Amino acid sequence: MVEIRTDDCFRDGQFAELAFVHAPVGLVVTENRVIRECNIAFAQMFGYECAALRDQWFSVLYPSDEEFVNIRDRGVVQLRETNTYWDERIMARRDGSLFWCRVRGHSFTPESPLERAVWSFADLSGERPYLPLTRREREILSHLAEGLTSKEIAIKLDISHRTVEVYRAKLLKKFGVNNTSGLFHSLGGIDSDHVVSNSQK
Repeated sequence: MVEIRTDDCFRDGQFAELAFVHAPVGLVVTENRVIRECNIAFAQMFGYECAALRDQWFSVLYPSDEEFVNIRDRGVVQLRETNTYWDERIMARRDGSLFWCRVRGHSFTPESPLERAVWSFADLSGERPYLPLTRREREILSHLAEGLTSKEIAIKLDISHRTVEVYRAKLLKKFGVNNTSGLFHSLGGIDSDHVVSNSQK
C-alpha cells in the first residue's frame, strides 16, 4: 500500500483513501472471495501486513478450508435483496488462534453479491472471548443458530438424533447455561440469526 501523506490529503481535501487506510475498524475489498485490498486495522487484526494478504483467498483467515467453503452462501440472498448484511463468526489469526468477529458487508454487484464487495470486520475478543469448540460443536452450534431441531440437525449431519443431543448438552455445559436461548445470550445477546459458526452448508 502506497504511503499516504496526511498533510497532502487535508490540503487537497482528498480524504477517501486516508479514511480507508487508517479507519479504526478492519476494512477489506474482495473479488470473488479474493482479498484485493485491506486496511491496516484489518491486517493487524489477523496478524499480517497488508501486502501479505493482497490477492490471497479469504480462506487463509478461516479455521479450515472446508469451513470457508461452507459459509460461502451465508448472506448472499440478503445482499442480493437489500445489499446489507451482518453476522458474527469465528475467524483465525495467522498464529492459528481463533476469535469472534462482527462482519458487515456491502456488494458492488448485488446481482452476484460475492463478485465484488467491501466488508468491515470488528474484533470481539474483548467482549466475547473465544471458548475452544470442536469442529462438530461448531457445526451443531451453527445449525442451532439456524433454528433447526435436533432431528433436523441429525439429518443434515448424517448422525443420530441422540448424538446431536449429546453435543447440545456439551455446549450448554461449556457455556454454563440451561437452554439454547441462554446459549445465544452467552454469545453476546444477539439474535441467533446473526450467529455464524462457519459450518453452514
